[in-house]
Amino acid sequence: MKEKLIWGIAIFLAVYMLLPWILTRMLSVGVIRRGGKKQLALTFDDGPDPTYTPKLLDLLKEHGVQATFFVLGSKAEKHPDLIQRIHEEGHQIGIHNYTHFSNWLMSPWRVKNRHVDRSATIVEGITGVRPTYYRPPWGIINIFDFILKKNYKIVLWSLMTHDWNSSIGSAGLKMRLSQGVSDGAIILLHDSGDTLGADVDAPAYMLEALAEALTEFKEAGYSFARVDDLKSHTTTIGMAKRVFIRLWMVWERLFIRVFHIVPIDPDNTFLQIRVREYTDPKPLTLEDGEVFAKGDRILELHLNNDTLLELGRTSRNSTHLAIQMIRRTRELLPQITRLIENDPAYRDVKGLYGITLINRGPEQLGFTVFDLPSGPFAYFTKVYLRLLMYVIHPDGKDRLKTKSDLLVPKIIAISSKELENRYAA
Repeated sequence: MKEKLIWGIAIFLAVYMLLPWILTRMLSVGVIRRGGKKQLALTFDDGPDPTYTPKLLDLLKEHGVQATFFVLGSKAEKHPDLIQRIHEEGHQIGIHNYTHFSNWLMSPWRVKNRHVDRSATIVEGITGVRPTYYRPPWGIINIFDFILKKNYKIVLWSLMTHDWNSSIGSAGLKMRLSQGVSDGAIILLHDSGDTLGADVDAPAYMLEALAEALTEFKEAGYSFARVDDLKSHTTTIGMAKRVFIRLWMVWERLFIRVFHIVPIDPDNTFLQIRVREYTDPKPLTLEDGEVFAKGDRILELHLNNDTLLELGRTSRNSTHLAIQMIRRTRELLPQITRLIENDPAYRDVKGLYGITLINRGPEQLGFTVFDLPSGPFAYFTKVYLRLLMYVIHPDGKDRLKTKSDLLVPKIIAISSKELENRYAA
């Protein structure tokens, strides 16, 4: 039970925190991070601030530049006059939570209701226009924040200058702007310095550096746009998927090493196993009458995702992939049977046990299929396996869209007795 709890917590943290960070910060999936050729988007977080925001608006007006402000709802309540001025001067207003608090430390419902929707309502009450663009504090989101995409577009950045640190100075900041800018850059800056980790006087240096940079950027032929006016928000999905697959396989190898999972056949690594105790308090009764009870030793079945990925690449379609998987499994089940019969390390195991989205073919091989009990473990297992389907399945992206109701994780199990009846020499 303890091992299952640890595994459940690991899956939760990976899916809730690490996975969205990889998807958004490394692969730009589901977020806006860049515009078109010779375009720049200036974005300002943490305001409005009664000291620095008016000076910033004066500077932008002097240069005829429109920008995007990601405001905190609590500050918008205190300074409605600044929100109204930002709107009237043609700038875009987005949301940056009600207070500057990390989404990792809040429930998804609190993020949406108490921060994003609340702040949008405040701005709408002042300007008459409801914001539809959102930037989470520190660019950190949890997996449920993707739900916000129904009503909001998530915006990150492609150039961060660390302008919240006043020790950089205006000259150092100007250098970072000049050297870091490129076509389509979304530039992250701050018009307030009173948030955690920032220096109160940092915006003053930002304003000095920006005044010089605006002139330089114009001379270089750049134009400025609000985020909602950028020409292109797209990223290369093919490249993103390739990077995602590479990262996924690193995780896969780490998982195998930590949990001591071994292939059944070194020359055919499609199926892998590890011995563990059955930990569910509720017994599992198989079709042949055998029962997996708490404390019974079982073989936990795993698919080698490296091999599965190669099968997905070479398969003509989903049917061809399923046929290859069933054939490979059928080839290896006799070897598992021999291990259970002859190897002292496996002789007392009650059978095979696994969790999979591909749960139709196993029945013809003698497995019994069970529903996975509802709860957090089932939910995060579903998310994990659906992402695996996206990576490996030849029609993964389309299959997730069109057959999502069928992609439900199931338990598959077969007793040692049934293995012997079917696959013993």
